[in-house]
Amino acid sequence: MPFQIIRNDITKVKADAIVNTANPKPRVGSGTDSAIYAAAGQEQLLAARKKIGEIAPGDAAYTEAYQLDARYIIHTAGPVWIDGTHGEREVLRSCYARSLNLAAELRCESVAFPLIASGVYGFPKDEALQIALSEISRFLMTHEMKVLLVVFGRKALQLSERLVGSIAQYIDDHAERRLYEEEYGADESSRRLRNLRPREERWEAPFFDAVPHETDTALEEAEEANAGPAPGDPLPSLSGKSLDEVLGGKSETFQQRLLKLIDASGMTDVAVYKKANIDRKVFSSIRCKPDYKPKKKTALAFAIALELDLPTTRDLLSRAELAFSPSSQFDLIVSYFITNKKFNIFEINAALFQYGQPILGE
Repeated sequence: MPFQIIRNDITKVKADAIVNTANPKPRVGSGTDSAIYAAAGQEQLLAARKKIGEIAPGDAAYTEAYQLDARYIIHTAGPVWIDGTHGEREVLRSCYARSLNLAAELRCESVAFPLIASGVYGFPKDEALQIALSEISRFLMTHEMKVLLVVFGRKALQLSERLVGSIAQYIDDHAERRLYEEEYGADESSRRLRNLRPREERWEAPFFDAVPHETDTALEEAEEANAGPAPGDPLPSLSGKSLDEVLGGKSETFQQRLLKLIDASGMTDVAVYKKANIDRKVFSSIRCKPDYKPKKKTALAFAIALELDLPTTRDLLSRAELAFSPSSQFDLIVSYFITNKKFNIFEINAALFQYGQPILGE
């Protein structure tokens, strides 16, 4: 996939270019800078770095990678966090933008970033992550390149406390509902939970219930037009029909429904697969294969790119013989973002990564 978050030591990552949070002056700094010098060969790298001279905050330059498993090291001077009122955010955005553009000029097919300035430079990790995702997303909309965000562990990524709290509450709500359904049954659990919660905290029946939703109306109309069953409905009666008749009446495949949704969105194929964090070759394969069966993370990536609501997402999954599960943390996290109309796949993937789940894309 074009963008990935991985757990690793950046000095051990294989990529065309490794990005280093460099000391502005040509000397060995601390943190990532020190580790990269040590792994690449300090004497050679420092000599090359001295030829560049001082790097202004937000700017980037490159050297050979020497003993690293890469062709280049891109050195960018990140901002030292003071209080957020000294242009720190603008400098950090420039670090990513200049580094990515330099990688493109060097004809790199892949580039690996640390979370710039979030270590010894003190930039708040949640803001550093949002800026990284924003600039990488912007770049990938117009370039074909594999971009890796390399962290030591999930704790190195920090989502905003508000987002983490909202996701956790959403997961807890669904867990609570499952327990009530096991005890009282679906209808009675809905009534009890509504009565237990203050009015302002009450929520609608979750996406996974068999109870029809008001928002299913548009989907049911679309399904009727395709002469197929709506998601969650039983299969039509097969009584008195031959096997040939049954098979001849099958509805659209995943590929057919996906292409219809893309046409209806008004977006180009390129815009869709880029927003979905899908490789161009994978999308071409889907275009050419009417019976293409995607992985779940691929199907959901397209749902996010097309900004589908939950019923339409459920329908698209069903075309690939896939479904949401109320016991899956992965499914709950993705459904949280869809429910709240948050369709930035990079932000979703950061949340999935932090919760130890696979990320969307292919």
